[in-house]
Amino acid sequence: MAGHPWFHSRHPFLAASDVRRWPETHTRMDDWFNLISAGRELSASAIQELHDVGFVVIPGPVPLGGLAQLVKAYDSSVEAADSDDVGHGSSTTRVHDFVNRGPEFDGLYIHQPVLEACLRIIGQPFRLSNMLARTLRPRTQAQALHVDFKPDAAGWTMVGFIFMVDDFRSDNGATRFVPGSHEWSTVPGDCMSDPTADYDRQVQACGPVGSLVVYNGSVWHGHAANSTDMPRRSIQGAYIRREAQSGIDLPARMRPETLARISPLAKYVLAVGAASDPTIISS
Repeated sequence: MAGHPWFHSRHPFLAASDVRRWPETHTRMDDWFNLISAGRELSASAIQELHDVGFVVIPGPVPLGGLAQLVKAYDSSVEAADSDDVGHGSSTTRVHDFVNRGPEFDGLYIHQPVLEACLRIIGQPFRLSNMLARTLRPRTQAQALHVDFKPDAAGWTMVGFIFMVDDFRSDNGATRFVPGSHEWSTVPGDCMSDPTADYDRQVQACGPVGSLVVYNGSVWHGHAANSTDMPRRSIQGAYIRREAQSGIDLPARMRPETLARISPLAKYVLAVGAASDPTIISS
């Protein structure tokens, strides 16, 4: 395995053939993990970019004809959200619990290329920790560069995605990343007097509405300044090791109408109920 081109001795970036050798004693639920490992929807170039750079921009799961409906559902859900689910930061407004906001959002967290990225980066059974709406307000300054989770002795611990509800551009706060920083032992606060400042190697993840940023949670990142008069909207999700503790208890929040409509694969990713048939990944 050490000779595999995607293998790093401290942080294993597993190939699908490696993770398919999961012990047969695992439960039927973990058959989903093995089935995800057999997928081939994440391109070789995207895999290499995730490994080398720490993030990649790929097409999202929503067809062009469905984007207007999703954007409308986004705005309606944000407006109708209970105040307990809304958080106002210095530059962004967050609305939690987007797994329960409507069927328009169900396909985001089970997008096969993202699940394959989780498998290759986390390298063991995982689950969705959170999915939320995040709106970057107009005329706001850049966010401090940061990492979501440091790696540990077992490797990388989190994969995130950012679905672009608006175009991500250099002038409206597209997320900035520092390529390769997921391999570093330092974090921005260790070596930057002002983590909100530009870093000389940073790049912005730009793309049209409907695109998806997938990133290693240990890469340095943060939104850039929004110098426009318009908000910049997104939906963001995070995946963690299956046994890790999440800040939000998604299974406890699941609504009956959500459970009635989502697929067995979605239930596996959310760690709710039982995935009835692991041979049907897209139903």
